[in-house]
Amino acid sequence: MLIVMALLVGALGAAAFYLLLARSSLKLLFGLLLLGHSANLLILTSGGLVRARPPIVPRGALEPPAGHADPIPQALILTAIVISFAVLAFAAVLVKREYDLTDTDDTEDMRQTWL
Repeated sequence: MLIVMALLVGALGAAAFYLLLARSSLKLLFGLLLLGHSANLLILTSGGLVRARPPIVPRGALEPPAGHADPIPQALILTAIVISFAVLAFAAVLVKREYDLTDTDDTEDMRQTWL
């Protein structure tokens, strides 16, 4: 399962960087979205993939039993989802504003409008 997740994270990261290097502003937004998902899957995979074993501490014990899911990466992912949504929303507003001003989505054409 770890090999599948590693390949998925690598594929999402490669697609994200490909889209980030494109000339279109809309592709930049999709690249940011994919990069956020790739980072979240990387954090989830690094925390260990355990199925159907919640990190519940039994009464009288000091720590959960062995082989439980680590809750820290899951909490980090929830925070990262909120932050990536805010960044994506801000970037979408910027792309909409620059499209209204320049009537183009191509970043090279935008560069020439200001010269």
